Amino acid sequence: MSRIDSQFEYCGKLAVLYLGQGKLDSYQALADRLSVPLYKGFSNNLPEDFFLTWRDGCLKLIDNALIKKGGLTVDIEPRYGEQRSWPAPKKGALAQALGRKTKTIIDATTGWAQDSLHIFRMGYELQCIERSPVMLELLDDGFKRLVQLDWVRNLEISVPELISGNACDVLANLDVKPECIYIDPMFPPKRKKSALAKKSMTVLRDLLGNDEDKEQLFEMAFQIATKRVVVKSPDYAEPLAAKLSESFSGKLLRYDVYLT
Repeated sequence: MSRIDSQFEYCGKLAVLYLGQGKLDSYQALADRLSVPLYKGFSNNLPEDFFLTWRDGCLKLIDNALIKKGGLTVDIEPRYGEQRSWPAPKKGALAQALGRKTKTIIDATTGWAQDSLHIFRMGYELQCIERSPVMLELLDDGFKRLVQLDWVRNLEISVPELISGNACDVLANLDVKPECIYIDPMFPPKRKKSALAKKSMTVLRDLLGNDEDKEQLFEMAFQIATKRVVVKSPDYAEPLAAKLSESFSGKLLRYDVYLT
C-alpha cells in the first residue's frame, strides 16, 4: 500500500488512539503513515472528531462523541441473506448487473468494501481501488483478516487486490483491462438526519473524500471496461449518464448497466 501525504487533509480531524491493546509501535507506525497525532489514552478534551484504534482484533474508526461504542470497521462476514458458501450463487440484482459470465471486475470506489466482498464471494476475480488513506488502512486490515479465514486458507483463494490511488489515474494506466468496472459513488442523502448523524456523515465524507468527479470517473470507466460499467445508485437518483443499457433494482437501490 503506497502512502499518500495526508498531513493537511486530516489535521485536527483524525488521530490514532492507543488504549493498551497490542504493540505501541504499530500505532505509532499508523500515525506516521497518516501524519496524524498519536494519543496514549482518551480524554474528553481531545480535539479530533475521529480516532483510529485496534479493538476486538480489528482496526476501527471511532467517533469522538461515541467513544464507548463499537466503532466502524471493514466487516469481512457475509451480510444478512448472503450465501456463506464459496463461490456463492450469482443471483440477485447485483449479479444480474455484473453479468454471470463476467470474470474480471474492478471496484473503482471500494469504500467499506461490502459490495466488493459480496462480489468476491460470488467467485469473480476482483481488484479494489481506494484513494482515501484512512480507508486504505481499514481495508488493508480487513483484507489481512480475510486471508486468515479458515475457508479462504483451505480453498487457497486469492483475496481481492487492493490498489491505492485515484481511480481515474489507476484505470488510465492499467496493463490489463477488466471486463467490468463497478462504481458506487456518493449521492446526496434524501432523508434528513439527526444533528449528530449529520456531523458524523460530514466528517466521514471529508475523511473518505467527496465524489465530485463521479462523472469523470464514469467516462474513464466506460473507455476502459471491455464489456460493461455498473453504477450503484439510490432509487431516487437520476442515472449517472445517458448511455444506460439496462437496470436491475434491489431494495431502495438500483444497479445501472452501461454496455461498452
